[in-house]
Parts: sequence; C-alpha cells; structure tokens
Amino acid sequence: MDHTLNNMPGDACDGAQWPCGGMNRRGFIKMLGAGAAGAAAAALGGCGQGGAGSPRTREVPMGKMTYRTDPMNGNKLSLLGYGMMRLPRVARMRGESLPDVNDIDQEAVNELVDYAIAHGVNVFDTAPVYCKGFSEKSTGEALSRHPRDKYFVATKMSNMRPPARSREASIQIYNKSFEDLQVDYIDYYFIHNVGSPANFKERFLDNGILEFLMKEKEAGRIRNLGWSFHGDGEFFEYLMSDKYKWDFVMIQLNYLDWGNVVGQRTNVNAQRQYEIATKSNTPIWIMEPVLGGGLAMPHYKALERMTQADPEASAASWGFRFAGSFPNVATVLSGMTFMDHLQDNICTYSPLVPLTDSEREMLLGDVMEVMLEHRNIVCTRCQYCMPCPYGVDIPEVFTHYNRSMNEGNYPDNRKNLDFRRARRAFLVGMDRNVSPMRQANRCISCGLCVATCPQRINIPEQMVRIDKFVESLRV
Repeated sequence: MDHTLNNMPGDACDGAQWPCGGMNRRGFIKMLGAGAAGAAAAALGGCGQGGAGSPRTREVPMGKMTYRTDPMNGNKLSLLGYGMMRLPRVARMRGESLPDVNDIDQEAVNELVDYAIAHGVNVFDTAPVYCKGFSEKSTGEALSRHPRDKYFVATKMSNMRPPARSREASIQIYNKSFEDLQVDYIDYYFIHNVGSPANFKERFLDNGILEFLMKEKEAGRIRNLGWSFHGDGEFFEYLMSDKYKWDFVMIQLNYLDWGNVVGQRTNVNAQRQYEIATKSNTPIWIMEPVLGGGLAMPHYKALERMTQADPEASAASWGFRFAGSFPNVATVLSGMTFMDHLQDNICTYSPLVPLTDSEREMLLGDVMEVMLEHRNIVCTRCQYCMPCPYGVDIPEVFTHYNRSMNEGNYPDNRKNLDFRRARRAFLVGMDRNVSPMRQANRCISCGLCVATCPQRINIPEQMVRIDKFVESLRV
C-alpha cells in the first residue's frame, strides 16, 4: 500500500491576513521607512488585534480547503485541524479564573465551529484536560449540532497525574469522553503525552489500559488509535518500532524545532521524528506549528525578514505553510481562540501553497538565526502546569516576558537610550496582563509543575530569574 498522504489541490488563496502580533503600528511603520508607511497603515487597517470582532478586508475562500487522504482508512482530513485547547472564555476579572469553574464562551465556540465546518475544516481535536476539563463538553455541544459525517473528532487518554493512572480511573476518563462529546464512536483516539518508558509502562501497560483500548478499537468504538509524543528521542524510536502498530502519531513540528533540540527539550527534533514516522508509513498529525502562538508573534527582527519576503503574509501563515508542506502530514492542529485566527489559517490552507526552496531557506536560515539568538522561554501555553497551588499564572508570566522581548520592550541594558521607555512598557504590561498576586514572586519553587510540562521547562528556575529581573527594574 502506498502510504503517501496526497494533496487535493484547489485555486490560490486570494491573500492572507497581515501579521497582527509581534510589533505595534509605530514600530512597524518605522521599520519599513516613510516610503512604505501608507502601505503599512493600509495593511494594519484590515488586521484584527486578537479580538473576535476584529475586521478583515479580504474574503475568506470557501470550498478550497486542502485535504489529505489518510491511507489507513481513506478519510479525507482537512489539512487545518481545529485544536480545542484554547477556546474563548467569557469576560472575567484578572485572576478570577478558578480551576473548577467552566468559563468557556459556548456561544463563541459554536460560532467558530460553524464557521470552520462551513469553510471545510473537518478535524476537531480535544482532550479531557483541556480548558480546565471542560473542552470535551464544549466541543461536544458545538459539534453535535452538525451531522456526524461532517467531522472527525479526536480525543485522548489523559491519565497523566497519578490518581488517574489506575485502570478504573482511566476507564472512567475514557467513558466520560463519549458522554461529553455526545458520540458513540471516536474517530481518532490518542494515548496522550507519552514521555518515557517508565511513564508509558505505568500508565498503559501495568494497568492493562493499552490492551483495553485495542479491544475497544476491535469493537469499533475507537476507529483509529495513536499517540501524542512528549519525550526523548530514543523512546520515540522504540514506540515507532515493529513492536507496536499505530494508526497515526502526533509530533511537535515547526521551523524552530526542525533539526534542533533547544535547551532541555529533548522531545522536539522534528526532522528526525518526521523521518522515522514517514519511513514506517505512519500518518503524522502536527501540534504546535507556531509554538503556542510564539511563532505568530516572533522577534521583530525575524518579522522584518518575513515581511520583506511577503508584506501581506501573517507571521502565523509562515509557520502553517512550513508544517503543511511536508507530504506525509495528515493534518496540522491550531488552537484558534478568535475568528481572526480561524480566518487567517483557513486562508493559508485554502488551498495550501507549499513553501518554495528559497522560502524554506529563509525560515531555516535568517529567521531561525534571529529566533535562536533572542531565545524565548519555550512555553506553548498548554496549561498542563496549571493550576499552580500558590496562584502563579505561569503561562501568562512567560507570555508577557516573551512578548516584551519580541516587541523590543526588553529593558536589559541601562545604558541604552531606549531603556526608560522599555522599562516602563515591561512593568506596566506585566501588571496589566498578570495580577500582582499571580506574578513570578509568588513561586516558592515547589516543583509540582515541572513534571507536567511537555516542553521540559524548569519552571521554578525561570520564575526565580524573571522575579529577580522584575525586581531589578522596580528599583
């Protein structure tokens, strides 16, 4: 059997949205120079700033979505998959989001799902742990309003924390997924967040859960069984060996992780993993094509290079084109919170225009060089570290730190003429985006968050570093 995933081409997209993140209006116009100011202003005029009601100036194509054929079953999967991890929330006060309160804006989710399906998206990926445990229920409410043959739903065995690792607790997680999703079968079921041999043995072998899931597949309640990877390279090769036969695998792939192992992230040499999965004829699902939004708001020097190559392409679209250009990628998941995100990504894949050799060289050369030189904390805002028992809003602290660096608001040199402005922007932004009672100084380095971080970030170490940096600025 030929297991190459095939494109189903369409006409060219009529233009992708200009990048919304990464730089303010003044900085972007200054970067281009006075001669390009008018064009820059026009581009920004049609660009949403991260809000659901932000305007678009370009029509979003319909009926032109790129699909890939799953060789295991013949399913036609939209190259853009909807990741239901970062769903919109109702308006709330800072710091008011409680771990056991469902604050998902269901009306907004329904609107996004309806729009996605109308524009050809048919892959929806969720998990029991997403959105404080309410993502599956919200996903089920939105999808159940559509015919079952209009979508493929994916979810996961999220028995990561010790209380959930027993056979009884794991089966309870499994059964609740059917109830919340309002389905009698699941199209794609993941063994979630596979990390190490010991972790895999305890969560899936010793308790018989892997055998249970395989029997569920035989019974038809699971149509395809695979796994999502967050571990070391050797264990990846072991799971991809002939010992197991998987229907699909999910890996983290983006241009920053292509051929690189950055910091402690031994799990993200995307090139090696893609090659291994391709050799074994296993369809590949992609997560983190823009690193939780980090590559959608890159360092301003990297954004400058992208803008030179295509003034109308969003920074996010470069990441999605990179991930989608590999032929054995079945679908690329994106956690889309706002309509702007969804529209831009639909445009990118309606249809996909694969990267040219020169564009690929630019991303893996000039852009990657800047990104590695001005290295962010590699947080993808997956929320696996939350809730923090001491109230620290870990993802938001990291997000503000990264955004400040990318936008040039990183006051690291008091001799710099721009230091006072950058210092004020950093401190004011921190207090606006993160409640003072949830900032880095609340961390006591208990380490409970470290074991759950799929990016292997030493979170307490980073919190101490950020706290010292913030305190130095307040003096």
